[in-house]
Amino acid sequence: MSAAGTSLCYGNAMKIAGKPMRSIWVEPDGMSVGIIDQTLLPHRFETLRLATLEDAAQAIMTMQARGAPLIGTVAAYGICLALLPDASDENLERSCARLLATRPTAINLKWALDEMIAAIRNQPREQRIAAAYRRAAAICDEDVAINQAIGRHGLKLIEDIAAKKKNSERVNVLTHCNAGWLATVDWGTATAPIYMAHDKGIAIHVWVDETRPRNQGAALTAFELSQHGVPHTVIADNAGGHLMQHQFVDLVLVGADRVSVQGDVGNKIGTYLKALAARDNHVPFYAAAPSPSIDFSANDGGAIPIEQRSGEEVATVTGRTREGRIETVRIAPDESPVANYAFDVTPARLVSGLITERGVIAANRAALAAAFPERAGHAPKQTAAE
Repeated sequence: MSAAGTSLCYGNAMKIAGKPMRSIWVEPDGMSVGIIDQTLLPHRFETLRLATLEDAAQAIMTMQARGAPLIGTVAAYGICLALLPDASDENLERSCARLLATRPTAINLKWALDEMIAAIRNQPREQRIAAAYRRAAAICDEDVAINQAIGRHGLKLIEDIAAKKKNSERVNVLTHCNAGWLATVDWGTATAPIYMAHDKGIAIHVWVDETRPRNQGAALTAFELSQHGVPHTVIADNAGGHLMQHQFVDLVLVGADRVSVQGDVGNKIGTYLKALAARDNHVPFYAAAPSPSIDFSANDGGAIPIEQRSGEEVATVTGRTREGRIETVRIAPDESPVANYAFDVTPARLVSGLITERGVIAANRAALAAAFPERAGHAPKQTAAE
């Protein structure tokens, strides 16, 4: 039985020019790690070799590797790389602290580091490197299994909508940010049901939020969907409400960087606004939440840390010129202060359900505890106010 609770497996969703691959791998030398440099997409596809702890930390900080599950796997392999020159307890602790400080919002990072510590701590030093690589590889495989299970459970939602359509009309799904295979090891979280529906022959179309300020929707989700052949349209972030008002959206599917024990969903900035528009227009709003993204120590959304990134991400845009050059230009006045809140929290009351590897569940404390009883014992006690 896999981490996803089933042994049923699908092939790869991730394809580049028709060739299956994953978003992270061990290089032929058996030690260094390869990733896709996501900062160059969609205009250039290049891979990056990570050979040291600092390489892994920088890849996470600069968003060459991003997406909550992928951050966790890169951190896991970062520990492997850190142990190569020094497998001591002291270096293990320093390395975990370095990686934990890279990005604060996605809980998968801490989860993966805790998993690595548990696999390494009591091993003899001469066995720690091998143990670390085994656990990191297993974390990657578990991520794929979890996402496949999320895909199967979310597929049922899409099938139910398709069954009510007349004349084989398409199912319209709206996404925000990138919760696809680029954000995971394969399949993605919010995109897994979409890929499975498309592969099953269901007529499906995706409205892709551009997702300012880094444009992960326009640059990454659209790239993924193009590679898989899924019909889609890129839209401005502010168009979602209009589309919902005019019945052009059947379902909103987003990812989750951290889910509180109460069911509040921390995700890319702008997710909350989509949830509000969905509620006002009676459009179901689901968050794909793999179990490593559920923080049983966070009582509610107020306990989810919100990363604030450089204002340059808001004040500038990067793209390809007509001549084919990749350039960055400034769009805000030099003298204007810029704030860059990278995430927001959608209250559980606005979430139709959480798509987990163990099924589609309600966004509340009881449902999370029932779905994940082995972890629920670590959750804060419910207060009378709740």
